[in-house]
Amino acid sequence: MADIKDPENTLVMETTKGTVVIEMRPDLAPNHVAHIKKLVREKFYDGIVFHRVIDGFMAQTGCPQGTGTGGSQYPDLKQEFNAEPHVRGTVSMARAMNPNSANSQFFICFDDARFLDKQYTVWGKVIEGMENVDKIKRGEPVRDPDKIISVVVAADAA
Repeated sequence: MADIKDPENTLVMETTKGTVVIEMRPDLAPNHVAHIKKLVREKFYDGIVFHRVIDGFMAQTGCPQGTGTGGSQYPDLKQEFNAEPHVRGTVSMARAMNPNSANSQFFICFDDARFLDKQYTVWGKVIEGMENVDKIKRGEPVRDPDKIISVVVAADAA
């Protein structure tokens, strides 16, 4: 298991390709981290597919419709853009054109995507299981997509 320094700010995500451990960064995006944890604790992400997966770029999930058009029942978040670079393993919020439109959808970068820097809210990074992220089925939209089986805050998994 990964070296979990802060269980309250670590997610353990079971996917159809294996376990992915995400270290959340409340120092960078406190409101986004709090929102994600609330959704995780409500089991919002359980069963949600990776609907948009672009080779060499990123895997996106978090839409309850599985199409990239939906979010949670909560209001959209005000952006918390930060200087953290979009590199392999970065976890960042998806959004529409409006910078304050992030809600429940997020993506994990397969590779460096520095053109996204300071335009999307980075809130975490994969600290274990990136090889499982690499196995997620590609497509836009993805046919027969991989999905999140379950995700928990590590502190709740004890």
